[in-house]
Amino acid sequence: MPRKARIDAPGALNHVIARGIEKRDIFWDDHDRNNFLERLGTIIDESGTRCYAWALLPNHCHLLFGTGLSPIATVMRRLLTGYAVTFNRRHRRYGHLFQNRYKSILCQEEVYLKELVRYIHLNPLRAKIVDDLKQLDSYAFCGHSALMGRVKRPWQEVNEVLGMFAAKRHQARGRYRSFVEKGIQLGRRKDLTGGSLLRSVGGWLNVKALRDAKILYKSDERILGDSDFVESVLANANEQMERKYALQAAGLDLDGLAEIVAGITGVKPSRIFSPGKKRSRVRARSLLCFWATRELGITLAELSRRTRISQSSISMSVHRGEQIAEREGYSLLNELKLKNRRASP
Repeated sequence: MPRKARIDAPGALNHVIARGIEKRDIFWDDHDRNNFLERLGTIIDESGTRCYAWALLPNHCHLLFGTGLSPIATVMRRLLTGYAVTFNRRHRRYGHLFQNRYKSILCQEEVYLKELVRYIHLNPLRAKIVDDLKQLDSYAFCGHSALMGRVKRPWQEVNEVLGMFAAKRHQARGRYRSFVEKGIQLGRRKDLTGGSLLRSVGGWLNVKALRDAKILYKSDERILGDSDFVESVLANANEQMERKYALQAAGLDLDGLAEIVAGITGVKPSRIFSPGKKRSRVRARSLLCFWATRELGITLAELSRRTRISQSSISMSVHRGEQIAEREGYSLLNELKLKNRRASP
């Protein structure tokens, strides 16, 4: 049976689990762990990804991401490939370090964010890497210590997570810690790792039958949420997949995209790719960067090389481009169809 495509969307909450091949260790010492975290921090900053929780275990890691400018697949490819190369070089080993396919679960944020933060941060305690919650408070290789203020991780979403518990920092930390402590007795939470319901009921037709009978379900192997959330995610994913295949079939690349943007804005493609702060050029470049990253999967690094502006400037351009497209009702697929229609004899 073919593997299902990953589901991702801008701003989506993703619980990612990456395991060592054949359950082997992926971190041999603190040098490896620090290398992984340094790489993770850099990629998070460059991609605009938000990291709410994380934990490093000997043979796997848990990461809780909010999708930013780059798809989670791009973030994970950079993270795992780059780390594996340096790990192999340092330890003089060859071959794959990680399982070929990491696990990624799209989660309903308002329902599961707090639960997943607690579940992920309790992993070192469940694995007996630390003896108790007091040791976990200071354990450097888990996001819990950053939320407790013991270790600084500038790339971790500390303020947003603590803000779910109280407005004042000291009070928020106390309530967060109490919440984590209550989770210790819950043990391993299979309901937070996805996959159970879809297999047990025999596929989506049966899942839909449950919904029609007004029986709510909470997860499948790629999604964790209630019925309406799952249905919405799948509908959006199908729409994105159809759009992706249509753009791929058209052979659209960055230069072709620049021609479409030029047709909308009246700015020549060569000027779109050149630096400058003229309003019309900034508008055109913003649309280009937004569609390039979101629709064509082009990396911020490649866009930075082509436009000769920094990756941080590209990030701002993507954000502006999204606002422009939403405000003015632009759709890349529709613009491509209009362009082809005009070119037809």
